Amino acid sequence: MREVLATVWQHAEPLCGKRLAPALPLWLPHYAKHFNPLRPSQKKLLKQISPATIDRLLAECKVPTRGLGGTRPGTLLREQIPLAGEVCDQTRPGFLEVDSVAHCGGSLAGDFIWSLTSTCLGTGWTEGRAVWNKGYPGVLTQIQDVEARLPLPCAGWISTTAANGSTGNGCASSRNAPRPSGSPAPAPTTKDDNAHVEPKNWMWARQLLGDRRLENPDTPQPLNELYRDARGPRHNFFLPSTKLVAKRREGRRIVRPHDPPQTAYQRLVTSGELNRQTAAQLREPFAALDPFALAQSVNQRLKKT
Repeated sequence: MREVLATVWQHAEPLCGKRLAPALPLWLPHYAKHFNPLRPSQKKLLKQISPATIDRLLAECKVPTRGLGGTRPGTLLREQIPLAGEVCDQTRPGFLEVDSVAHCGGSLAGDFIWSLTSTCLGTGWTEGRAVWNKGYPGVLTQIQDVEARLPLPCAGWISTTAANGSTGNGCASSRNAPRPSGSPAPAPTTKDDNAHVEPKNWMWARQLLGDRRLENPDTPQPLNELYRDARGPRHNFFLPSTKLVAKRREGRRIVRPHDPPQTAYQRLVTSGELNRQTAAQLREPFAALDPFALAQSVNQRLKKT
């Protein structure tokens, strides 16, 4: 049991037990093609295993890491980026939050590569792109590429004033102007002004590339191919996530219930926003994808970069 769970966990990114348990039915049908066939007793136990048991069995595999952040608040962005007055509908697919991750190593000085992470508020569908030094032309090009590859039309980009100017202006110059997530001027102590996309920064950039410094200007192209062709499909089709559905106070405690873990693909198909043709176009690649093959492709492409 531990060997099977550890194998899936390593290929599916370090998921917690609550997310790995619903991911097992998506991954186990492909397990025998790459590893040993599962015995009937293993299949039975894996169907019954609880998230707490998964966390207990995988406790020795988890190693925490932490890197630097390169995002700073800026008052000038309030005038440069057009902000809509309404709050985005977090239940409707199509509104995206965008944020950046610095691959600077131990210093923010000089030129290096940045990762742009875009997350759909309604479904959790996430796309990642790499840019050199977060310059305006490169950011705009990658944002437009994300818009063109989304499975549904983009209703708007969200880039708060804590985001970098190039990122915010790139969103503003795209086909859809950004809209604010909460206050357009978050408090200095507020760390989650992009609360939906910031957890994805860790999953997309840090877990994949770590904290090392990337300062080769030729790296963004193969890194973008990795994001589009392997990282994105694995994340959106095979990695479940939870979504906050409410927040209330009960006495001295603040209760934050979440919905059952689902993949971005599952949320999108059941949202009712897709027509039959688009839904069919998503089901075909999902049926042909192999999550273990995608994970191996990620590792192979990563070695080349």
